[in-house]
Amino acid sequence: MTRFDAGKLAALMAVELARRHIDPESNQHVVASLVQTSLRGVDSHGINLFPHYCRAAEAGRINSRPHISISRTGPSTAVMDADHAFGHHAGAVAIGEAVTLARQSGMGAVSVRNSTHFGAAAYFGLIAAERDCLGFAFTNADALVKAFGAKEAFFGTNPICFTAPLQNESPFCLDMATSLVSWNKINNYRRETRSIPSHWAFDAEGKSVTDPHRARSLNPAGEYKGFGLGMMVDILCAILAGGSIGKDIKPMYALPLDGSKRGISHFFMALDISRFSEPALFRRNLQAMVDRVRLLPPLNPGEAVMVSGDPEKKSFLRRSVEGIPIDGTKYAEFLALSPEFKSARAP
Repeated sequence: MTRFDAGKLAALMAVELARRHIDPESNQHVVASLVQTSLRGVDSHGINLFPHYCRAAEAGRINSRPHISISRTGPSTAVMDADHAFGHHAGAVAIGEAVTLARQSGMGAVSVRNSTHFGAAAYFGLIAAERDCLGFAFTNADALVKAFGAKEAFFGTNPICFTAPLQNESPFCLDMATSLVSWNKINNYRRETRSIPSHWAFDAEGKSVTDPHRARSLNPAGEYKGFGLGMMVDILCAILAGGSIGKDIKPMYALPLDGSKRGISHFFMALDISRFSEPALFRRNLQAMVDRVRLLPPLNPGEAVMVSGDPEKKSFLRRSVEGIPIDGTKYAEFLALSPEFKSARAP
């Protein structure tokens, strides 16, 4: 397993995007999001996606030079047309606007249409939490999650992200798909020729499979409950923005990678904590709650009791020192972009 030094890798990724004439702000947020996400251990939405994003931009599926427009529709609401920008760029602008609205009105909500895949929702939620807001981030996606009781998929993995600041550490972060696993995880197992657990995915007839190559849809988290949450996300994103619902979005990896747009929608919200509580008191009280959970007696001796986001925090500390792991196939894709990526290998 090859490992990349995060700083060296980020610099080379920025060079590659600049060579493709990607908008500087898009460049900044794509690199920051992917590297942060991989450091946090979420490999399905981290640097592994970079070669695909480069190909999608070259093909015109993602707009390299977007004209993002925001219209305020009320004291605490706004709508954005992302002009098919990188979703990382569109989402960062949107959550920034939501925080600005929250500072003015106590809360801010921004609906985004005509966007693209935005990577990990945590990237945006953490921006809000680091500014003493509660952050919410949602996106719809192409149909990959099997409708409960049906044979085929209707909604995407449609993540839900909630963040809040803590006193002594980086923010609390719940970032979960409404499916049991992401589709990128299925792709990872395909690449590694490994069997998947039987409850992860289904074939074309809606039957459970362990062969990742036969997988056509994913299991919703919590069965009908996860399916309902996925539908809620599509309402917040597509229906509210007037965009395409999951069933009508073009698949991320559909070939050929032509210039046809995917039209993904997002929804972001920020709540200004100071309108409800003194931020320092909030951070202290939430820290106390988190610490009490961690001190609960573990079911299995030697295993830590954790809250949402703890595994990612541990990974961030470890990978910041050891480097970001990448398998041989993906490493070859980076080298195909530029042999300079050899110089980003961790010592």
